[in-house]
Formats: sequence, C-alpha cells, structure tokens
Amino acid sequence: MAKINLTPASKLVDEAWGKIGTPDRDAMEAQLAEDLHAYFIGEAIKKARKAQHLTQEELGERIGVQRAQISKIEKGKSVITLPTMARVFRALGIESGILDLGTVGKVALW
Repeated sequence: MAKINLTPASKLVDEAWGKIGTPDRDAMEAQLAEDLHAYFIGEAIKKARKAQHLTQEELGERIGVQRAQISKIEKGKSVITLPTMARVFRALGIESGILDLGTVGKVALW
C-alpha cells in the first residue's frame, strides 16, 4: 500500500499568507475579519427584511438607494457605514442600535 503524505492546513496557510505576526498575514487576517463582519451584518439585514416581506427594491426605496446597493450590503460585498446602517435598520423598524465596547461601556448608535 502506498504511503500518503499529508500537509497540515496550518503549513499551507503559512505558505500562502505568511507566518503569524508578519505584515502580510496580519493584513490578510484583518481583511478576513472585516469580510466576516460585513457578512453577518448583511445576513441580519436580509433576515429582518424578509421577516417583513419586503423586497430589496422596497427597502432601497425606503432609504434612498438602488436595489443593487441593498444586494451588495446583504451579501457583505459593500462596506456599510454607520449612518447607512442606521437608516437601514430604522427603515426596518429597529429603533435602537447599541455598540458594546466591553469594559469601556455601551454606545447608542442611533
């Protein structure tokens, strides 16, 4: 029987992005974190929109943007600013947004 040589995933990641602590690796991990946050915000918006039986076009009309922009936000393909996020969630009837800063405290976003 032939012996199979397996390469640990961590070695492949190090080869592709650099070792932990290097500028390239730090930049890649920061980008991944940003993309993940955008995805989760987009999913929350989509879930709230669908719960209200709204189309992307209807939500866009409520906040003054095109349907394509709502699509990008929901897919996590567009960076959403806090003012835009506030307009979206207000349009969906979510009256307050709180940012939890841990030991620093909580900040009302809208």
